[in-house]
Amino acid sequence: MAKNIPLRMCCVCRVSKDKKELLRIVKNKDGEIFIDPTGKANGRGAYICKEGNCASEAEKKKALERSFKSSVDKELFSSLMEMKTAD
Repeated sequence: MAKNIPLRMCCVCRVSKDKKELLRIVKNKDGEIFIDPTGKANGRGAYICKEGNCASEAEKKKALERSFKSSVDKELFSSLMEMKTAD
């Protein structure tokens, strides 16, 4: 029997991928929004593709604002872009 691979959907391009291929952004119960490199932090999660231009498109399309129903700091988007260039 094959092991079930967890799939998650990118909130920008709406493509379902393996959880390991996506970056998780979390809003915790205190309202803080941050990048979760472990993928295990408590709170509401939204996923963005590591490859492609989804990180830059997320800010333009307000995808994270829609997912979390609140405003997202510009600093989060700049750190997303830095992580993108580091890979």
